[in-house]
Amino acid sequence: MFFLHVAPLIVLALLTVGLAVWGGFALWYQLPVTTWLRIAVIVLWCLPPAATLAQAAGLSLSWGWSPLVFVLAGIVMAGWWCSIRPRHDRDWADDVAHMLVPQVQGDLVQLGNVRNFAWRTETDYDIRWESRQYDLAQLVSADLLLSYWMGPAIAHTLVSFGFADGRRLVFSLEIRRERGEAFSALGGFFRKFETVIVAADENDIIRTRTHARGEDVYLYRLQLRPDQLRKVFLGYLERAAQLRERPRFYNTLTSNCTTIVFELARRLSPALPLDYRLLLSGYFADYVFDHGVLTPGYSFAQLRQSGRITQRALQNDMQDDYSKRIRQGVPGVDAAELR
Repeated sequence: MFFLHVAPLIVLALLTVGLAVWGGFALWYQLPVTTWLRIAVIVLWCLPPAATLAQAAGLSLSWGWSPLVFVLAGIVMAGWWCSIRPRHDRDWADDVAHMLVPQVQGDLVQLGNVRNFAWRTETDYDIRWESRQYDLAQLVSADLLLSYWMGPAIAHTLVSFGFADGRRLVFSLEIRRERGEAFSALGGFFRKFETVIVAADENDIIRTRTHARGEDVYLYRLQLRPDQLRKVFLGYLERAAQLRERPRFYNTLTSNCTTIVFELARRLSPALPLDYRLLLSGYFADYVFDHGVLTPGYSFAQLRQSGRITQRALQNDMQDDYSKRIRQGVPGVDAAELR
């Protein structure tokens, strides 16, 4: 009997606290006001749920109106939250200022706004946006790259496609930062950023991580058939076209650099299971290994050790053979690619 009496109060408390905390973070990341005013609004938002909890606990308070106020505030909060829409018309940071423009005619792919910046530091770079053409009949390889910047559990996930003529193109789902804005994993839960698909040269998007940002990067050769390579490549173009047509918010949990790889992989193998390593992206290569998509005949430890490209990249400051240098010794990479 005691449990039956207490259980509803526990559920009410959890829901009240959860909604109060969620609303506080939503206000923090979305209110376009000064910090002190934002804090004041959050405090006001939290007063009715605090009073509601106190009354539920049997404390004597004169705020008998607090549950009704909390419900009304929750309705207003929900309406305000639904009114927040993703947009294309912001003052974007230079590296995400333009969106990829794909056009596909049979095997020929014309891409507008391929990024090929020359990075000296994170803030010192030459801006280059290019138009490029690729022949899908010449698509021969794909590599999974993980770039670590905050410990072993979190990494940025990229996929690099190789063509028979030696050219490579990297796709990356990223936050579309406004000028002067910094990434926040927590903000990514609260519609802080839009999403963008970046297509870039390896000398740009990988080299900036090994050189300008000082990140630790690992490369793994994916074992995919030509038809699978084509399907994943076109999947990125499809998503890029969708985002150009209709902007979407980035979400740290459900729409990020790793989940898009998982979504495209499910087109090849619909039975792929959900896994904690989709959230803890630093372990995503281990997930891929478990499903037999990395080079066979090696343990994961061997693939990881051989795939650590950071030192090889830093030993070479020439950009012309950057892609070849970082792949030296990587299992599954054909020797002809390195000549």
